[in-house]
Amino acid sequence: MSIIIDQNTRLLVQGITGREGSFHARTMLEYGTNVVAGVTPGKGGQSIDFDVNGKQIRVPVFNTVREAAEKTNANATVLFVPAKFTPAGVYEAVDADIPVIMTISEHTPVHEMMKCYHAARQKGLRLFGPNSFGIISPGKCKAGFMAHKYYIPGPVGIMSRSATNCYETVMMMSARGIGQSTCIGVGGDMIPGSAFVDLLPDFQADPETKAIVLIGEIGGSEEEIAARYIAARVTKPVVALIAGKNAPRGKNMGHAGAIVGADGAGSAENKEKALADAGARIAESTTHIVEILAELSLV
Repeated sequence: MSIIIDQNTRLLVQGITGREGSFHARTMLEYGTNVVAGVTPGKGGQSIDFDVNGKQIRVPVFNTVREAAEKTNANATVLFVPAKFTPAGVYEAVDADIPVIMTISEHTPVHEMMKCYHAARQKGLRLFGPNSFGIISPGKCKAGFMAHKYYIPGPVGIMSRSATNCYETVMMMSARGIGQSTCIGVGGDMIPGSAFVDLLPDFQADPETKAIVLIGEIGGSEEEIAARYIAARVTKPVVALIAGKNAPRGKNMGHAGAIVGADGAGSAENKEKALADAGARIAESTTHIVEILAELSLV
């Protein structure tokens, strides 16, 4: 099994006619993802021909998400659109009742993202990002822009606020023969559509996932909330890394959500203590994550 997406996913690409959308639609098709349609307002009725491993695949383009979903039975969408257009794209997907919505752009306006968050929650839809690298279930489906050649199927579920730390971890895991069940880019913006605590029940219930890696960072309280859930409900081994230990207080460090308050709120120390108290193994680096995983019996 895998969580969120798998070989049955029928994916839309919002913004498919743009440079990033068309490029990554091709890489997703090359991976074997079933990209059933694209959406670009004003370009409905067109199609894009992709040369995928020597085979021509034609992907139709629609003006709206609702029309695309009705014509193709899509059950997931990924948005490759600029941040200022992301809220409108999310509202379209929510209005069309797309079960899984993934947003890639960084710096989506916070007040608009709050509205998107509640709109998706009210309809029971899964929203990921913004500032997410997407989701990949190795060997089954890729929705996003991660370098899929580094991922191999296996028993470790990963959720990460940081794309780079996740890539580095996966590359070293795969080199050691430790595969992944599903990897999820939670995103580093201030208001994520889905936080760690939303994903822990899925990983806990997935029989293929034998261990969980949580890659967090300074800022916010996602990791502390996750720690409380881990202590109460998670029986699988959890390995956690919190990036940003040396960041100065009160200064934004890259991601919109990566800031430690003057009182220490959101600090790496607070997060590590909460996770350790919940029974998680604390890693000091991405290399250390892999070393801990290698010690575990995951078969």
